[in-house]
Amino acid sequence: MDIKTASSLHRLRLVSAPEAVSFLLLLVCSVLKRTAEFNAVPVMGAIHGILFVLYVLFWLDAWNRTKWDLKTAALYFAASVIPFGGFYADRRLKREADAAVIASRARREGTVNAA
Repeated sequence: MDIKTASSLHRLRLVSAPEAVSFLLLLVCSVLKRTAEFNAVPVMGAIHGILFVLYVLFWLDAWNRTKWDLKTAALYFAASVIPFGGFYADRRLKREADAAVIASRARREGTVNAA
């Protein structure tokens, strides 16, 4: 994995958890708007919207660089629209990045003949 691919995965990881938190907070704010005199939906909606757009942009960049198959790309996109999905994406991306680092080190040390 080259540095640009690793960077794109890292950016996607950095935004996945905050996007998931903002989605959950937006859901809570929506319930509070209807049940109490508390309306933070406009503010939380804007924050979540910005994070969602960033997630989609970073997802597109990561998909382009990593050459994921359609199933993997769809999984990471679905993670952005399902509650708690961003946390799942973060964990899975961390495992993917760790495996790439291990493979890269093994190739550098000559212990694995991988392309």
